[in-house]
Amino acid sequence: MPDPDPYFEQLRPYSGSDPLDAYPPYRPAHLGDTPGSTTLTLSTARLDRPARPAAPPLPRLRSARKREPGFLRRWLDGMHPAVRHGTRRVLTLICLLPLLLILAREAPRLAQSPLVLGYGFTVLCGTIAMLYIAYARYDDPSERMLRKRPKPKKLARFPSLPSRPKVSFLLAVKDEVDYIESCVRSMALCDYDEDLLQIVVVDDMSEDGTRDVLRRLEAELGITVLYLEKNLGKKYALVKACEIADGDIIAFTDSDCILAPDALGRCVRAMVNHPELGAVSGHARALNVARTVFTKAQDVWYEGQFRVAKAAESTFGSVTCVSGPLAVFRRDAIYNYLPAWAGDRFMGAPFRFATDRQLTGYVLGQRWRGKKLKQQYADSPFVTEQDYPERAWRIGYVQSAKVWTNVPESFRSFMKQQIRWKKSFIRNLFFTGSFMWRRGFGPAALYYGHALWVVAAPVMAFRHLLWAPLHGMAFLTLLYLCGVILKGFVWGLAFKVDNPGDARWRYRPLMSLLSALLLAWLLPYSFATIRRGVWARSLT
Repeated sequence: MPDPDPYFEQLRPYSGSDPLDAYPPYRPAHLGDTPGSTTLTLSTARLDRPARPAAPPLPRLRSARKREPGFLRRWLDGMHPAVRHGTRRVLTLICLLPLLLILAREAPRLAQSPLVLGYGFTVLCGTIAMLYIAYARYDDPSERMLRKRPKPKKLARFPSLPSRPKVSFLLAVKDEVDYIESCVRSMALCDYDEDLLQIVVVDDMSEDGTRDVLRRLEAELGITVLYLEKNLGKKYALVKACEIADGDIIAFTDSDCILAPDALGRCVRAMVNHPELGAVSGHARALNVARTVFTKAQDVWYEGQFRVAKAAESTFGSVTCVSGPLAVFRRDAIYNYLPAWAGDRFMGAPFRFATDRQLTGYVLGQRWRGKKLKQQYADSPFVTEQDYPERAWRIGYVQSAKVWTNVPESFRSFMKQQIRWKKSFIRNLFFTGSFMWRRGFGPAALYYGHALWVVAAPVMAFRHLLWAPLHGMAFLTLLYLCGVILKGFVWGLAFKVDNPGDARWRYRPLMSLLSALLLAWLLPYSFATIRRGVWARSLT
């Protein structure tokens, strides 16, 4: 085990010495069973109690420490928006100049050896483009108005939200007794108006003591808990919560996450200020980062996937995956499509994963696929209650909305997670890939470019790691590995730019090597076993 991280402190359930224990107990009111094939007990506790307790403390992580804006940020923020935008573009190009020089040097040789240099050249071009878009064009929609928005005539088609909309914050849980209390407290005690926040937790037949924790929390915090008496799976459990959700905004998180107190409020602010946003994603980092070298590497990888990949997609209003740690949707953007999400089928069988990508796809593509989806579930209350118009929603990313999630600590659990993600990618490729070209050149280039890279990865791994050495081309293998490490260092330096003083950027090349040597082979396996599915989010 590595030395303990001085900035890390694992959040544990509140002890008996907590001030909340001084509150008198409350007796929950149990309602009768609801009609249908599945029985559940709805328990709510409406409290008449003293002042609301303070939110739980943030985890003691480097990523949770408040930092004052540096000189460069203050200098840029003081500029006129147009000047700031131009200055950021110039500064980003200067930082990317070494990579551009490598491209310029190798470009003449590309025509001579397209098979040897083509893949690496293409990957480097894509990396440069992604970094440039993310750092030169991205703005946090909770902090300033976005530059790229629909024209006034089109913008008028999106109904405005109330200045302080009601939010339904939903969570599905199964067997998470070690983490559920910290998660629920961070949800219920966030910096948002208590009267406008509805917390609904669904227990999907937990058997490890999770229900006992939830019964205590519903009495203390006034949350609503649904206790399912039959295991349904995460998607169906969340849709059950949506049946009683009455917020203008519907937000989701995962059961092993901790949210910053202002995370939800920042997402809501972004959507209130930008009515065209049908959904936004928060920014996730690893909560158990200090446990192993493996978790440290994943933390750096998470930072890049959000700060670079989602930021680049967000500049076009087309984030393709509103990730589970903090996924915030407008009610009118997803409500009619919840039965399609719960009943999603692929290759003739139910697709069981609670895929964030698929729900995001319903927001991105409802203008072209929405009517057909609603027709398939025309008798569902989610459709008959109110038929929302299909709109060309945009989807954003809020970098300042921080959330921490437990990442896999063992190799086995990490591989299970990656297989689930690969299966979700495959399923979503057949849906979102069918219309993404309609959203414009920028979103299409990012989406199909990424899809091509994922699909090509196992082919390139076979060619460079197996075929080349067997045919006396070991130099090609060495060149491939050097390119992988170079890309890892580039992403690692991007991490260092956003996290000055954090030496974990050195772990990013490790993730690149792991991806090239191992994860690339998971795509064909995931496709072959795509009908298998599990609920669990085990870390071990």
